[in-house]
Amino acid sequence: MKKNIIAIAGLFILSSCATQQVKRKSETSALNYPKTKKENVNYAHFGTTVQDPYRWLEDDLSTETKAWVKEQNQLTFNYLDKIPFRGEIKKQMTELWNYEKISAPFKRGEWIYFYKNDGLQQHSVLYRKKSENATPEVFLDPNQFSKDGTTSLSSISFSKSGNLAAYQISEGGSDWRKVIIVDTKTKRQVEDTLRDVKFSGISWHGEEGFYYSSYDKPKGSELSAKTNQHKLYFHRLGRPQSQDELIFGGEKTPRRYVGGHVTEDQRFLIISAAQSTSGGELYIQDLKEKNSEIIPILTNFDTNTSVVDTQGDTLYLLTDYQAPNNRLVKVDFQNPKSENWLNIIPEKKEVLSVSTAGGFLFAQYLKDAVSKVEQYNHQGKKIREIELPGLGSAGGFGGKKEEKEVYYSFTNYITPSSIYKFDVISGKTQLYQQPKTNFNPDDYVSEQVFYTSSDGTKVPMTISYKKGLKRNGKNPTILYGYGGFNVSLTPAFSVSRAVWLQNGGIYAVANLRGGGEYGKEWHKAGTQMQKKNVFNDFIAAAEYLQANAYTSPQYTAIDGRSNGGLLVAATELIRPDLFQVALPGVGVLDMLRYHTFTAGAGWAYDYGTAEDSVEMFEYLKSYSPVHNVKKDVCYPATLVLTGDHDDRVVPAHSYKFVSELQDKQKCENPTLIRIETKAGHGAGKPTELIIEEYTDAMSFALYQMGIEDLQK
Repeated sequence: MKKNIIAIAGLFILSSCATQQVKRKSETSALNYPKTKKENVNYAHFGTTVQDPYRWLEDDLSTETKAWVKEQNQLTFNYLDKIPFRGEIKKQMTELWNYEKISAPFKRGEWIYFYKNDGLQQHSVLYRKKSENATPEVFLDPNQFSKDGTTSLSSISFSKSGNLAAYQISEGGSDWRKVIIVDTKTKRQVEDTLRDVKFSGISWHGEEGFYYSSYDKPKGSELSAKTNQHKLYFHRLGRPQSQDELIFGGEKTPRRYVGGHVTEDQRFLIISAAQSTSGGELYIQDLKEKNSEIIPILTNFDTNTSVVDTQGDTLYLLTDYQAPNNRLVKVDFQNPKSENWLNIIPEKKEVLSVSTAGGFLFAQYLKDAVSKVEQYNHQGKKIREIELPGLGSAGGFGGKKEEKEVYYSFTNYITPSSIYKFDVISGKTQLYQQPKTNFNPDDYVSEQVFYTSSDGTKVPMTISYKKGLKRNGKNPTILYGYGGFNVSLTPAFSVSRAVWLQNGGIYAVANLRGGGEYGKEWHKAGTQMQKKNVFNDFIAAAEYLQANAYTSPQYTAIDGRSNGGLLVAATELIRPDLFQVALPGVGVLDMLRYHTFTAGAGWAYDYGTAEDSVEMFEYLKSYSPVHNVKKDVCYPATLVLTGDHDDRVVPAHSYKFVSELQDKQKCENPTLIRIETKAGHGAGKPTELIIEEYTDAMSFALYQMGIEDLQK
């Protein structure tokens, strides 16, 4: 029997006859998983003994772990190599990826800078030109950093004059960075490279130097050892890194995360300090006065507040204090306590973020996860609502005070990102840059629905698919989610999604609790002892898709990364009957020990820790994927994805989870792990590796749904 679900450059047919199904199952049952040793390792919490037989896989430096990684990868890639249409999927992915991508321009000093990727370059190149119509020149080419493309440019910051720049590079995808300082006129490095910088911005103070943040280098493995005390330093040009001045953090003011930035007028240093990924303190220092005191604005960890602009002594703060959906306030820096705050843009139903450009404030709202933008002056008077090109995600609206034209991007799930130029005085918008792709948005539908979760909560979901699709329950579907850390999933185009849609698939994104789509309360509703709300929302999303005949369990795959990897793994264990395929990527999967690695302790706001209380321990243990794989259960076909240089969510999470699955899986559904070497949590990954990973995940999903071949 044949199923017509693919159309790309002609009609493709996905065939899945009975003999092919038998062949596929035969290959699956013949999988010979590497023998992963178990050790008698136990530990106790509140009188309960917890077994940890795969603890040895936490040692990323050991030869045993490296050998295990090699064996698992060999098994996985041998299996993937047998998928008959894998090569065709990669071809489609590569062809669609191959279009010119150009960023919005930004001015620094006398130059206009922009990023451009010709199509399949491993990394985008930073160009510059003297004027809009001048011929561009290459300023910085990350493709020259390493032969294999695994060293990437993570950020760049220019001094006020634009004559100096400091850029950060990442090697092998690690969060540890090196900082290189160059003279922008000559493009030559001006002093020694700074090393061991992590979770840091770079903010210049004049031409003297810049502020940056880091941890002391941990003992043992830098990829897995715990990092705890973040420190803000000032690096003065001409002095060695060993003499950098400690500004905040360390033993006197120990904080897990510390950041600092200088305001556009160079007047103030703003310091943020936090113990977790949500909530934090805020401090200010007047740089006009030598050795001035660091003044607290907020000294609790219960709210999120940031300085978005200054005018003389006046600070403009975006805060969720007494406003779960955020508000913009102003206050005099000499008396910055919250009782002195005055509303400029009050809280609304929609979640607010604010950017500045051209002497104006741009209020960017999320309305059911879709962008809405309004322009204000600094007195809080609304100038206009900005008409966007459609329903989707608008980003940007940032620039210097003197600039009268600003740029923004617009995209949604079926529209590649385009750049628009906006005149801040007249309000006129014009298309600045539109990519030329082989994807036609007019051929597709992207609809938003609201479904009901298990406790009655209404949850939005966007479902994208090709026009003419029949709701017969047989459409291959990827359901994607995140649900944590106040992260909002807003509509955005990606090549991998486009290839899935072109091949007749459905792509659904659920805006689960734990995210930031509806503000602080929506976030809190998916944290700690309410974390299971997130899993229930995801399950309800799958049930909605299946009840409305978009798909059925046989054709449903679930996908997520990082906290979303936890979501996928926990959900496939809770409702294995609901899905055919699970794709947990770089997931937090050992919920009893996550906080003992790198900066994991900072995630406790969302998760809690096993040490908090007996109730918290039992709750975490009840859904921790590593601890909830059961014998005699048929779990979905699972492809775990991770990177051996991931020092944010260490790969041991994934190693231990797949070991449990391989040991206990009852049926013939494969449980494999794909471990990218010299790759980290995801940022900075070269184009080639991204295409290969998406190809493998998509091919695996289709194959497990019963697809055997793509025939033209």
